[in-house]
Amino acid sequence: MRSERLCVYVLAFWSGCFVMALELLGARALGPYFGSGIYVWGAVITLFMLSLSLGYLIGGSLSARGPSLARLSALVLLAMAAALPCALAQEPILEAVAARIEDARYGALAGSVALFFLPITVSGTVSPYAVRLLVDRLGSAGRVAGWVFFVSTLGSTIGTLATSFYLVLVFDLDQIMAGLLATSAGIGLAGLAVARGKGGHVAAA
Repeated sequence: MRSERLCVYVLAFWSGCFVMALELLGARALGPYFGSGIYVWGAVITLFMLSLSLGYLIGGSLSARGPSLARLSALVLLAMAAALPCALAQEPILEAVAARIEDARYGALAGSVALFFLPITVSGTVSPYAVRLLVDRLGSAGRVAGWVFFVSTLGSTIGTLATSFYLVLVFDLDQIMAGLLATSAGIGLAGLAVARGKGGHVAAA
């Protein structure tokens, strides 16, 4: 049914937006502790690429076990929950890392792992899971994958521009993080509500 399929695309879109917003905020959060050099961006990008790649593998595996809209929505909510330390304990975590690792390069990498490995890995599961959920026949796999990754990347683009061009000029880091988590919770819960109303499965078009 169209409402469930639209919900899957919304979840994939928001996941892409969420990932890129966290990446930009991550580099900003690390700055006071490890500087703003290229090594900070290198650490953040490396961690995000590794986490997403693992998430893709996990999402593909999970999608083979009775995929449903409810479970996809739960993945978005799980990514939100995994990101809670970024909002609630960011400063003590980064202070502890900076106190133990003198080399700013490895400190930035360790800080990125501590804060973002889990939420970004979970977020990486969303797109492959969404592809499997939307594929209704063998010949549609390529087309569906193209649309899902288009929507997800469009979300990443909008998340990057919105965060870097506007949000950081108006809100502080904690406020933006809280907004991201609240939006993830709202979208994830909406997905669960749609799934509950429609039986949790995306019907073939």
